[in-house]
Amino acid sequence: MTDTLSSAPVDRDGLPEVIRRYLTVHNAGDASASAALMTPNAQVTDDGKTYDGLPAIEQWLNRAASEYTYTTTYVGAAEVAPDRWTVTQRLDGNFPGNTIELRYDFTLEDGLIRRLVIAP
Repeated sequence: MTDTLSSAPVDRDGLPEVIRRYLTVHNAGDASASAALMTPNAQVTDDGKTYDGLPAIEQWLNRAASEYTYTTTYVGAAEVAPDRWTVTQRLDGNFPGNTIELRYDFTLEDGLIRRLVIAP
């Protein structure tokens, strides 16, 4: 993936609406609202595992929402290409290590999220 430091920084209000909505509903633990922002053939990669299609993504979202309690802090974002955005958030919670900074690499298609890769 392209390094976000090579792109112009973007504040949260400068993100595409679908990404802003995703961050809001995902951080609230709303799996069905998060999945509704994705294409039918979406793909998510998180923690080294890839989830293909909405049923698998909804299962991942439900598990992720119930596994740990955490808060998120928006750190920054960058536009990588017209359809690709990278968002960095800090998570503080009851998971191993208690704090981590994660990068969310979004690929958009037709106003929805086609691909999301989450990695440290």
